[in-house]
Amino acid sequence: MKSDLPYLRSYPESLQDQARELLARGGLGAVLQRKYPQAHAVRSDKALYDYAQTLRSRYLRNAGTVNKVLFDNKIHVVRHALGLHTSVSRVQGSRLAAKHEIRIAAMFKQAPDEFLRMIVVHELAHLREKEHDKAFYQLCTHMEPQYHQYEFDLRLYLTHIEHAGERLWGTETAENSQPDLR
Repeated sequence: MKSDLPYLRSYPESLQDQARELLARGGLGAVLQRKYPQAHAVRSDKALYDYAQTLRSRYLRNAGTVNKVLFDNKIHVVRHALGLHTSVSRVQGSRLAAKHEIRIAAMFKQAPDEFLRMIVVHELAHLREKEHDKAFYQLCTHMEPQYHQYEFDLRLYLTHIEHAGERLWGTETAENSQPDLR
């Protein structure tokens, strides 16, 4: 019966059963909205770049420079990834220069700050650790101590979207709940 919750496959059956129960009662969305009442205020690619650079400069000063960070409409979360880290190496004179890009699925323009932070931390960790191994996840939890909880909750949110077909933090909700910082 695990195939009905593809985002939660790697979690214990007891957690999957709790998620199934909440889905059956239609309460999963309400639980997530109580836990994360507001969407983040990062709405533009420039603001996302600044957000990522702040985290990088705090935790990864000696890591490579991130040249571009943006929300990408072409990343489809349901079948692919939450975000992508790409590195392109080019020869510049006698040296090799790498350009790093981070792309975040556009659906996370309207999500809680905790979810955005978890995704950005994950992609930034790839600056140092290429593989999803123990060192990678240690770096993620160093940058965000609640990394694993936020990842689980984000997987619950994706499960909610797949089963209920609705997003919880839409444009109207986010704009009404956040102060205008312009």
